[in-house]
Amino acid sequence: MLPLGEIFKCHNISFHCYADDTQIHLPLRPDDPRSLAAVSDCLNDVSRWMAQNFLQLNSSKSEVILFGPPNSTIAIKNSLGPLSSNITPTARNLGVIFDSDLSFQLHINKVIQSCFLQLRTISKIKPIVPHHNLETIIHSFIFSRLDYCNSLLSGISQKSLSRLQLVQNAAARLLTGFSRHHHITPILASLHWLPVCFRIDFKILLITFKARMGLAPSYIQEMLVDYEPARSLRSSGRGLLAVPKSRLKSKGDRAFSIRAPQLWNGLPEEIRLAESVTSFKSLLKTHFYRIAFM
Repeated sequence: MLPLGEIFKCHNISFHCYADDTQIHLPLRPDDPRSLAAVSDCLNDVSRWMAQNFLQLNSSKSEVILFGPPNSTIAIKNSLGPLSSNITPTARNLGVIFDSDLSFQLHINKVIQSCFLQLRTISKIKPIVPHHNLETIIHSFIFSRLDYCNSLLSGISQKSLSRLQLVQNAAARLLTGFSRHHHITPILASLHWLPVCFRIDFKILLITFKARMGLAPSYIQEMLVDYEPARSLRSSGRGLLAVPKSRLKSKGDRAFSIRAPQLWNGLPEEIRLAESVTSFKSLLKTHFYRIAFM
């Protein structure tokens, strides 16, 4: 995939190459013909390279998804020419279903449907499975789905969060045997299960910590910039991050480059300055547990 990468770099287009898939992503402006031309020029160069190497670009399987305000995406769609026929409202990326307005509604629906199907199956074997094994099964089949790429769900609607929380509540009641008449908060606290909203923030902060420790991909590390005050202040050297400004509050503030510094700067200094991943995770979970249940 190295030759393809060189082509994308020549056109200043970001990309990810996988074994059987290649993704390119770039900002487009309907009033900037150069940004639109970059897409077609890049694809023409890719087609030319593939033809020279006895390969063929399968246009029928190519997908284009546009993210942005409806008025902008409509204008861009009308300017993409032949690519307009490949535009899709949703696209699957590493198991996550993206939609054009980044609500992740379809993805959330699929996760909830899959989790409740697994819970019904687990409930049938509950009488013959020891309690500690049952908890392991629930973590393997339920939390693996709830937590997978959940950092993308930061900033989603409260309604969507509540629907995901219902899955965790059902899993907690299945494990403990409590009915729906019992309040769920004490049950989650007894299990030491952080609610869904805290699990999302936990994942974002864990990625942030790993990036600062040099344990994350470079493109994630580049999103985080240390806060440097204009003059010497007490906050200097406390591990704070600069928070960029966004133009779109509803979508822009959900970006990792903005959300991560906001959450990070809100942590106690003791957690920000943790010396290892294990120590950071332990301190962070204790911190969130106190906020959620105490």
